[in-house]
Amino acid sequence: MEDTGATLTPVWRANLALLTREVGAATRLARMMTFSASYMKLILSGQRDFSGEFVRGVEAVTGLPEGWMDLPHGADEVPEVARAAIGNETPHARFRGTAHPVRKPPVLRAEPIFGQKAAQRGDERAPGGQPHARMAGMRKIRDLAAQDVRKLERYLGVPPVEPAVLRARIEEVMAMIELDERVRADLAGRLEQIEKHRELLLRHVTKLHALLVRLGEDTGGSRS
Repeated sequence: MEDTGATLTPVWRANLALLTREVGAATRLARMMTFSASYMKLILSGQRDFSGEFVRGVEAVTGLPEGWMDLPHGADEVPEVARAAIGNETPHARFRGTAHPVRKPPVLRAEPIFGQKAAQRGDERAPGGQPHARMAGMRKIRDLAAQDVRKLERYLGVPPVEPAVLRARIEEVMAMIELDERVRADLAGRLEQIEKHRELLLRHVTKLHALLVRLGEDTGGSRS
């Protein structure tokens, strides 16, 4: 788990306990986060680690302000919006992430031995040295691009306004006013298209990420 996560884990777990202290709340929150109740209980009991992505997801799903989970709170400091969301099992957003902590790969730095630098300079001047350096540079930029694509995927998965909430509010407005049938159909159709194209765009972004991370790792992506 990342250093920040390791430091904040006790606070995160204590706040999760506050949010789920009522009978049945752990099960309801688990369903809201699309996890099994047994897995949520393992997290609460300390038998499973979890990621910062999961914590941000809890905030988004329950309507908590971003960063609320990072600070210690008392039982009377849980916002009513979060209590109501869990109590009624009405998520404010859809969580598509994972609870598993992301472990950083070990960074190994080998000190150069006598004569190694001269040998490396010779390798760079060798016929195959330049393509190798170009491929390493490509992979670095590819990884940055993949991170940006992942950010977009998460944004689409948990938008600032959930389409279902938007639909409910607009339909409430439509019910309060007499509308021409063409206008009503136009509004309903555009709502439907927003939901449809968001799901389609999310699938394209997910596929783009999967294709991008393979570039340079197989025969087809290694062509220069």
